[in-house]
Amino acid sequence: MLDVNYRSFRGRVCEYKDGETSITTPAVLRTVNGPCDDRIHILVENGDRFYVDNGTKYPLDGGKITSTNFGLFKGGVMMCGEKVASVRLPLPEKIELPETVEVLLLSNAYDLRNNARALVDVVIKLRESVGYNVVLGFLGIAEPSTLALLAYMGVDLFDDSLCRVLGSRGVRTIPEGLIESSGDVTESNVNDLNIECAKIADFIRGGRLRELVDQRVSSSPTSVAALRVFDRVGYDYQEEAVNNAGSRFSCNTTQSLRRPDVLRYRRTFMERYVKPPHKRVLLLLPCSAKKPYHTSKTHKRFSFSIHASNFDTVVHEVIVTSPLGVVPRELDCFYPANSYDIPVTGEWKCQEKEFIREMVSHLLAQGYDKVISHLGEDTELIAGLHDNIVETVVGDSVSPASLTNLENALRDATAGMKVGDYAEDRKETIRSVLSFQFGKDIADRIMDENTFGTGRFPYWKIQRNKVQLAMMSEERGAFSLTVDGGKVVAESGRNIVNMMDFELKGNLFAVGVIDADPGIRIGDEAVVMKNGEVVAVGVAVMSGKEMTQLKRGIAVKIRHKAKK
Repeated sequence: MLDVNYRSFRGRVCEYKDGETSITTPAVLRTVNGPCDDRIHILVENGDRFYVDNGTKYPLDGGKITSTNFGLFKGGVMMCGEKVASVRLPLPEKIELPETVEVLLLSNAYDLRNNARALVDVVIKLRESVGYNVVLGFLGIAEPSTLALLAYMGVDLFDDSLCRVLGSRGVRTIPEGLIESSGDVTESNVNDLNIECAKIADFIRGGRLRELVDQRVSSSPTSVAALRVFDRVGYDYQEEAVNNAGSRFSCNTTQSLRRPDVLRYRRTFMERYVKPPHKRVLLLLPCSAKKPYHTSKTHKRFSFSIHASNFDTVVHEVIVTSPLGVVPRELDCFYPANSYDIPVTGEWKCQEKEFIREMVSHLLAQGYDKVISHLGEDTELIAGLHDNIVETVVGDSVSPASLTNLENALRDATAGMKVGDYAEDRKETIRSVLSFQFGKDIADRIMDENTFGTGRFPYWKIQRNKVQLAMMSEERGAFSLTVDGGKVVAESGRNIVNMMDFELKGNLFAVGVIDADPGIRIGDEAVVMKNGEVVAVGVAVMSGKEMTQLKRGIAVKIRHKAKK
């Protein structure tokens, strides 16, 4: 029985129970060579290792099928009782776990310790083979400096054997790496491993495991390589578990530019975002330390100058920033634009310059008459992308001279343009937001000729024939659907969770899910259907795949239920 209580990317804090056996992951099993009070532990006896559960020993090193253990092998794995199985490298081509298996152990994970690409491939293969409802353990590989990375990749269970072996040789294992010492430092190593495991659990609970990983991988070239490979070849695997409404985080390293949530934003922008068609003047602005940007003093001063031009309906405010590239004003409440911190030095890495130019080019291709840059020296980032870029900054971006230049440039750029209708401006801007959140087809379904928006950014409502379809708020950072809005989205066949035939009294739990759109991510809007009818809408607490694989936990936190 598995409860996933907290998630941070592929890392998770789980409660696994089987009778009197209970494990809270991430967990480190003790390795002993004699009696042990721990209900579950690893026993080393006469050179062989055993998984011990409540006094019963199961061999871990029986890599070859023999006449004595033939009956223990099923689907390429060795059974350690009814609910626990082990597998060895090299992995069988196909892993088929019996339905009873709840824990899978890779008994010789040590062989992956210095092979970054193989480590990534094996973790992904095993986790995708066993799914979300199985505790995955790697034995013989954990040390304080690599534990965070392994947990981030999706490994739940470890042992302390490597730390014990190194400690007996006078090698200290600490989160920052390996240090030659004198004498037996086994107990210090084991203590540090358990402290690091507890720290990892805290970072998972806070939704910030990636930041700890970025710190820890610098301890060894292999760890750095493993994270780089994992970000490159494991993007789809990582992205499936990313929270669309995550917590505040820092991007302090070059590798953090490849975080899956950051990369997903950039990809979603390039694939889905469509600018409001009536916005004819592109105004490029610098980011601010305070998020969302529109709440900062700096951007409020920009806003005053923009509104003073009396043509703000045709001006498209876009913030240029790293690690996200560009953020249109109407998206600054969305995650991760509302949550990131990054050190500001005035220096730009090659990767940052590349994706900023790519994303600005993508915007320009959608058609603007004029481009104004209020970026100061950073205007060089977009040099050559447009024939006539007007620069407005003199010294500081909020100096009186700069703000006056901005106001005058906006007046000149909009001269002769027709003042836009505020209702139409709001409707088309909302359409752009919906396109980013759901896709253009759903945005067009919602914003038909009978639909309009009300309110003031970021507190918008979408109404059709006096019926509210959705509402956006700064706190939610996205549009929240009503049941009527859910019915419109359901017409597209996406964001749907089909539930069993029972009365829904509160939140929808995973045990009651028949199937779910595999494209659903944590934090997404979910439309709950029963027997082909929309019965509720809410926020996904699990990914779509988790909803179908897990047997416990809230799948959808229900906001509204259909009236009977």
